[in-house]
Amino acid sequence: MFDALVVGGGVMGAGTALALARGGMRVMLLDRKGLGTGASGVNAGTLSLQIKRASLVPYALRGRERWADAHRLLGVDVNYHMTGGLTLAFTDAEATILEARMAERKAAGVPLEIIPADRARAMEPAIGPRALLASYCPIDGYADSTATGRAYRAALVAAGVTLLEGDGVAALERTGAGFALRAESGAGFEGRRLVLAAGAWTQRLARMLGVELPIVVRFNMVSVTERIRRLATMTIGHATGLLTLKQSDNGTMLIGGGWQGRGDPERGETAIVPENFLMNLRLAATAVPALRGSRIVRSWIGYEAHVPDFLPLAGAMPGVPDAWLLACVRGGYTIGPCISELLATRILGGEPELPLFDPGRFNSVAAAA
Repeated sequence: MFDALVVGGGVMGAGTALALARGGMRVMLLDRKGLGTGASGVNAGTLSLQIKRASLVPYALRGRERWADAHRLLGVDVNYHMTGGLTLAFTDAEATILEARMAERKAAGVPLEIIPADRARAMEPAIGPRALLASYCPIDGYADSTATGRAYRAALVAAGVTLLEGDGVAALERTGAGFALRAESGAGFEGRRLVLAAGAWTQRLARMLGVELPIVVRFNMVSVTERIRRLATMTIGHATGLLTLKQSDNGTMLIGGGWQGRGDPERGETAIVPENFLMNLRLAATAVPALRGSRIVRSWIGYEAHVPDFLPLAGAMPGVPDAWLLACVRGGYTIGPCISELLATRILGGEPELPLFDPGRFNSVAAAA
C-alpha cells in the first residue's frame, strides 16, 4: 500500500511525487509513456514572465526560480539560460494590446518596461523594421524542456519514488482503504491517496471516478531550424502571444507560439496544419527577417489542456475524498515546479504559501454510473 499514487510523469506529476516523497510519503508514479515525454518535454522551453496571465505571475516567478536552481533541487542540469526577453508589437492595435497586458503583468510583479522599437533593435539588431514598440523583461529566459524527464527521474529515484513508465491506467476505483489502480499491463496497485496530473488525459481518468471535468485539449505546434549564425541572444515574443522565438547554444532557432495542429490524445496521433505552420513562420520572419533564409528541420505537436476560465485545476477532486487534481496549467512548464510543491504541501497537511485553484468551482461531480 502506497501513501500516494501519482498518475502523470510531466512537471506537474513528477514535481508533486518528488515533494511528497521528500515529505516522508511512500509514493508510486505511473506514466503511460515516460517521464517528461508529453507536454513537459515537447514545449518550446520558454520561461517568459511576459506571456503569463497576471493572476499566475506569482506562481511563474517562483517556478522560474526553481528552474534556475534545478541543478541543486534536482541534481541535473536543464541548460537554464536567463537571457532577458523582448515582446514586440508591429501595429498600433498590437501596441495598445502590449501596453495594456504588460501593465497588468508589471502590477502583478513582473520586472518589465515598455521600450521604443529603436532600443529593442539596439539590444537585438536582427529585429525587423516593422517593430513599433516592445516590452523588455531582464529575467526572461529558457531551459531545455527535453531534459525534463531526465532531471526529474534522477531526483525521484534518489527520493525513493517507485516509477512505472510505459504503462497506462486501465481502471481506477475508490476503496475503503483508498484507491485501487489497474495498469494496462494488468499490474495492480493500491494507495491511500491519488493524484491525477496527466495533462490531456486527466479528463478520461477523472471519469473513472465519476467526475466530469470541462477540459479542452489544444495541439500546439513547435518548429526548429537548421543551425544558423547567431541572430538572437534573448527570447523574442509577440504582443498577441502567438510567437515564442529563441536561439539555442548550437545555433538552431526554436519557433513556437501556440499555433494549432490536429491531434487525438487517446490514439497518440498528431498532424501539422500547413496554413497555421506557415503563419507561425511568417510571424517569426517578421520579427527576425534574417530567418527567411533558413530551413526548418523538424516540426512537432504538444498537447495542452485547459478549462473555460483558463486557470489551473489544482486541489481536491470534488466528491472524491483523498483524490487530488493538478492539470490545465497554462504556461505549465514555467509554473509547474512551483504549483506542484504547493499541492504537495496541502496533501501533506500544510498550508501552501500561495492559494491553489479549487477544481470544484465547475460543480463537476458527475452522477455515479
